Amino acid sequence: MAEFTMELNDEQKEVRDWLHGFAADVIRPAAAEWDEREETPWPVIQEAAKVGIYSLDFYAQQYFDPTGLGIPMAMEELFWGDAGIALSIVGTGLAAVGVLANGTEEQIGTWIPQMYGDANDVKVAAFCSSEPDAGSDVASMRTRAVYDEAKDEWVLNGTKTWATNGGIANVHVVVAVVDAELGSKGHASFIVPPNTPGLSQGQKFKKHGIRASHTAEVVLENVRVPGSCLLGGKEKLDQRLARARERAKTGGERVKNAAMATFEASRPAVGAMAVGTARAAYEVALDYAKTREQFGRPIIDNQGVAFQLADMRTSIDAARLLVWRASWMAINGKQFTAAEGSMSKLFASETAKTVTAQAVQILGGNGYTREYPVERMHRDAAIYTIFEGTSEIQRLVIARTLSGMSIR
Repeated sequence: MAEFTMELNDEQKEVRDWLHGFAADVIRPAAAEWDEREETPWPVIQEAAKVGIYSLDFYAQQYFDPTGLGIPMAMEELFWGDAGIALSIVGTGLAAVGVLANGTEEQIGTWIPQMYGDANDVKVAAFCSSEPDAGSDVASMRTRAVYDEAKDEWVLNGTKTWATNGGIANVHVVVAVVDAELGSKGHASFIVPPNTPGLSQGQKFKKHGIRASHTAEVVLENVRVPGSCLLGGKEKLDQRLARARERAKTGGERVKNAAMATFEASRPAVGAMAVGTARAAYEVALDYAKTREQFGRPIIDNQGVAFQLADMRTSIDAARLLVWRASWMAINGKQFTAAEGSMSKLFASETAKTVTAQAVQILGGNGYTREYPVERMHRDAAIYTIFEGTSEIQRLVIARTLSGMSIR
């Protein structure tokens, strides 16, 4: 087990500096353009693939870093560059985590490489869980998966929403209901291979922030996938459903559903994204406050501004420490007995919203214009308290974990 440390080792520092350079030299100069265009920044993803950032090998190296700090370090640096472009670069990772959390070794080896493609033929993947009437309330999911035993195929029908890369992905990972009577415990995840008939893109959303990241509905109409596309396999699913049915009768072991297994694994990473955006806004505000003069002196000479910056930096560092703790615990197999993953996502997300708002305020009228990046950062930060579990849901998870009660 790796010892917990607050100091990156030499190899991690080298990777961090490399990522920071890419974020500064490639992502930031393109950020405003792709935010305005509201399109997937394929040229930037291509550049990331060419240098090895957008690749299975890179994310595998960070994911299996024994300290647990590889992924949060990478997320922070890329999102420091720009949240929308960074999400286009890392969005495939959520689908990959869905396969890692629920799939067999064969499924992991077969499908994750197809999610990324290669430097000459870049692909993306999508994780499809939320629905028009089932966002935080996963028990209300309506997308159904019915097993056709004669053909050993699963038939999927329903509509997914808020899917990053939805409809443009090479591989879609879809969470669907296989036993409606079990509520959220009756869900399973499925791979929908490239060019599968019946899958189409629905509405593409025009968003407040992270505009360079493609977000859309995914429509499934009699989508047939081989039995081998059920993540984890049918035997494992049948065993899990049997335990869930028994628990429903007698109580006992808690059975996790497919979507929650993915979100639990990804929450600290989302917290790291928020830290990156907050840090970027703080640095702009700090530089501005040191050079902007009012009444004959830099505005940082005023306590009202200086104290805000002190609070901003303190909150950012505290958020990073919560993210690092949760990431270290996860890689070392330590249970989140106090919902530490949700804590990290909650605090970092709220920090990003607060810090970016303070940055706009410090820049005053300039901060409200698109001539300065804090306006975009403030819009981008709003998503962190919403996607992959709202702040309210994180508080609910934490409260339930601490109390052992089914708080509603």
